[in-house]
Amino acid sequence: MSETILKGRGLTRRYTTDAGQTLTACRNVDISLHRGRTLGIVGESGCGKSTLLRMLTQLEKPDEGQLFYRGQEITALKGQALRKNRRHIQMVFQDPTAAFFPRMKAGEAITEPLKNFEKLSARQLREKQAELMRLVQLPEDFAERFPHSMSGGQRQRLGIARALALDPAVLVCDEATSALDVSVQEKVIALLVEIQRQRQLSMIFVCHDLALVQSLSHQVMVMYLGGVVESLPGNEVWKRASHPYSKALLNSIFAIDMDFEKPLATLKGEVPSPLNLPKGCTFHARCPHYMERCGDDQPALRYITPHHQVACHLFDE
Repeated sequence: MSETILKGRGLTRRYTTDAGQTLTACRNVDISLHRGRTLGIVGESGCGKSTLLRMLTQLEKPDEGQLFYRGQEITALKGQALRKNRRHIQMVFQDPTAAFFPRMKAGEAITEPLKNFEKLSARQLREKQAELMRLVQLPEDFAERFPHSMSGGQRQRLGIARALALDPAVLVCDEATSALDVSVQEKVIALLVEIQRQRQLSMIFVCHDLALVQSLSHQVMVMYLGGVVESLPGNEVWKRASHPYSKALLNSIFAIDMDFEKPLATLKGEVPSPLNLPKGCTFHARCPHYMERCGDDQPALRYITPHHQVACHLFDE
């Protein structure tokens, strides 16, 4: 197994509403990200993906749990130590239009992190700017353009260039392709995979699209209502996904070779409110395999094979 770059244990985040209620956005999440590997995180809106990313990038502190970077705990870092550590974990944001200051040219935008962290001469900045443009396969003269004059795919390439300016060990992609056309998505994904290969970069890729996530991820983590319900190798998702929720996500994917005569299997019921988490398994109200104990006991995330974990009473020993 390769080096563990980023590790989270029991990460939990709660918010208090104006009415004094407690909203549990993430609960007891464990993650391990290895060098040169991609961890895919998938789940429907409100499952806690973005909150988890905000903790991993240290934009927010967890209420419970620990975060480690290369074996060193970074959960409680403050001030200058926190600022210096942030260069190791960089993010590509979902909306490439809103991610840039409209009055800043592309070249200035992608080298701004260097100005914040390193003392480089004007010549060194120009050289680094050209290098980053080539890295994301954009013409060097695009540095003189404003991001709003570019296409969505070109802006997202700029976002990738800016995130890579400080040579981070971890690149976090928060729905980085969801705002792009399908054909452009494919090219951006191919670019990320190539950059990962060149730099032995570790990536976290978050998306609603399970088919896309499993196609590029070494490990896939499925979240539901703030918790992890399944984690398994990306190349085993289609054959070995076992949790009823994971199977429901797979059944929702349209494919060219699917049987259109077969009725679609849909989940019944609504997602419970994170303001009032149900007792027992959080998925039990929508699960087609409901058992009496599901309404009383929260299933633990347990290994059913060496790299495959499931939180479901169907797999209790």
